[in-house]
Amino acid sequence: MAADRPIRVGVLALQGSFAEHITMLKRIPGVQAFEVRTKEELQSADGLIIPGGESTTMALVAERWGLIPELRQFSAQQRPVWGTCAGAIFLAEKATGTKAGGQALLGGLDCTVHRNFFGAQIRSFVTKLKAPACMEDFGPELEDFRAVFIRAPGVVDAGPSVEILAEYHLTPEEQKAQDGRESVAVAVRDKHLLATAFHPELTSDLRWHQLFVQMVRQQQGSADADGTGAEAPHDCHLINKSKPAEMPCYEEDGSVPEQKQRWYQ
Repeated sequence: MAADRPIRVGVLALQGSFAEHITMLKRIPGVQAFEVRTKEELQSADGLIIPGGESTTMALVAERWGLIPELRQFSAQQRPVWGTCAGAIFLAEKATGTKAGGQALLGGLDCTVHRNFFGAQIRSFVTKLKAPACMEDFGPELEDFRAVFIRAPGVVDAGPSVEILAEYHLTPEEQKAQDGRESVAVAVRDKHLLATAFHPELTSDLRWHQLFVQMVRQQQGSADADGTGAEAPHDCHLINKSKPAEMPCYEEDGSVPEQKQRWYQ
């Protein structure tokens, strides 16, 4: 990658927790984070995050704005894409538990995602999971991470090329509801695609964002070497002239930082 510019990570800003991802990315040196709503903004990105939110709504807006073909092309060009929660559903080749009529999927990630594996909104929870080995570069002394599940999906089947990065082990009650299933994949990676069923952007732990940025840097280095890297727009730093205020990231104890508690008042 050229040393005279930062990598550009776009966050699809159609609906959902895009502002929280922007907040996290700003903490990583050498990263230029911006919102993506148009074809031109998408084309200027080295990597893309598809945030959590309501997957059906996100798909409908993307279809209405003509972004589905552009998003598929972006991934087909081997540019890294990370989907969190609803974004993970969007990346899957197949989704179950969808609303009547189904929903548009970008595909590319060889897995089946159950849209509401963990149940309704009231079943949302926070837990700690074992950190994958690939996160050791960003905190070798930390063996686990906090995972925030909000009406979360689960990866119920994955192809041979898909690497499972994190699993959730079901409680006895959950096993009964899932026909005896003992565990479910909640973070997977396949080449340039990353998916997490939980919300790293709602914690103070930066490691998942660092992992994705590492993926983007590695891919961009290859792209720059063969001349296929994304072209930076002349006013890239002005893409979002009226960006929304940053949303809160939660502390280790689950509380909202004092300076951001106004969002919950």
